[in-house]
Amino acid sequence: MADTKQAERRAAKLAKEIKAFAGKHGGAEGQLAHIGQAGTRIVLVGEDGGWGDLVAPTYAIAQAAAEKADLTLHEEFDGEFAAKVVTGPYEWTRMAGIQLGGPANR
Repeated sequence: MADTKQAERRAAKLAKEIKAFAGKHGGAEGQLAHIGQAGTRIVLVGEDGGWGDLVAPTYAIAQAAAEKADLTLHEEFDGEFAAKVVTGPYEWTRMAGIQLGGPANR
């Protein structure tokens, strides 16, 4: 019983964070990605192209949070969904730095 209540509280807290993100970005869509023992990542993409993520301890909690927040979920982070993400110089520098030994992000 305590585990169920704890899961419900965690899902409610995540739903509140999802709604806050959506409010700042003109709405949001998402995708759930299993990340092993760490849980499930809730990837968020705002209508303005802003993006972020949250981590839930289980897939069930992530799914419950998304439902409570009325988040539209995508099965995959495919090309069409990924194309909604807006990246800037920070992200490109970081990606190049990680992948190609480029300049460090400061």
